[in-house]
Amino acid sequence: MNEASSFANTEKAVKIYPQVDIIIPHYNGAEILLGCLSTLSKTTYPNFLITIVDNGSTDDSLALAKVQYPTIQVLHTGRNLGYAGGCNFGFEHTSGKYVVFLNNDTEQEPNWLSELVSTAEQDERIASLQPKLLSIQARNRGERIFDYAGAAGGMMDKLGYPYCLGRILDRVEKDDGQYDNPVPIFWVSGAAMFVRRSALETVGLFDEDFFAHMEEIDLCWRLWKAGFWLYSAPTSVVYHYGGATLSQTNPRKVYLNHRNNVMMLTKNADAIRLYLVLPLRLFLELLSMLFYLKSKRADASRATFKALLWNGKHFFNHLKKRHRVAKLRRRRDAEIFKICRAQTAAVLQAILGK
Repeated sequence: MNEASSFANTEKAVKIYPQVDIIIPHYNGAEILLGCLSTLSKTTYPNFLITIVDNGSTDDSLALAKVQYPTIQVLHTGRNLGYAGGCNFGFEHTSGKYVVFLNNDTEQEPNWLSELVSTAEQDERIASLQPKLLSIQARNRGERIFDYAGAAGGMMDKLGYPYCLGRILDRVEKDDGQYDNPVPIFWVSGAAMFVRRSALETVGLFDEDFFAHMEEIDLCWRLWKAGFWLYSAPTSVVYHYGGATLSQTNPRKVYLNHRNNVMMLTKNADAIRLYLVLPLRLFLELLSMLFYLKSKRADASRATFKALLWNGKHFFNHLKKRHRVAKLRRRRDAEIFKICRAQTAAVLQAILGK
């Protein structure tokens, strides 16, 4: 794709620069995909392979991409496996030391990958890293604002609700360098998720029951439990076109978010935390349904109800998965949350002290 990537498979590159597989699940959208590939072609890291996993596209986006960027690898699944299934399919057909699961609606600064590899090579206990995620829409307006999907790194509150450094609820902060120190984070956004292959081989891949949304948080929770570390990597910058696939108000997205959050909590939370939190969470799900109705969003209320029904139907399957997760445990939740809370508090104290 460029002079750097043409160096990708030489013996010298493999020794000095471990191979990185960039896996992009894709379903339609030529303009978005070509924009992503255009910036990837300017990546300065010399040893990477781009693999696009076609989730059953019906347009000519992949044909156009292959013409303009002939070195990319395209894998056809024959159907839409979702983000989780597409990423797993790509992982199983690649072999690099590191993997980046990347959304097709992202763009990257030239040194983004070099910064990630450099950080990961410092400590084998680092399983995953998240670049600083900024909004493409804001960049196009001349602003530097965090992206909703992951901002400066993902965190989790005591009730199992995810949030981010740089984003709480719907409020997204301006990037003024306030999160420019790398810190341990609870989860890495699937928009640009850098992972050590050996760590995934230890804890398993994405749970395909999630299909899309929060599957990366589920995976990150397993990585933490298995004794690995996850960090933000703010010197690596990726831009994301938030809402390019599904808007926050889309009933399908509401359904997946509510369904998957309860499933993730049921699968991963230590027993005491689960017994304390799950009843309260179910009550809050019912309140969410009422809130949606009051806001004249009956479709969202129905989606939340369907999500609860689905979790009830699959509850015993969740318990089987809990048993498998328990076998990985090298850390308890109390330790994991203590680490992440301490980092959040330190970052906020530094911001307020300015």
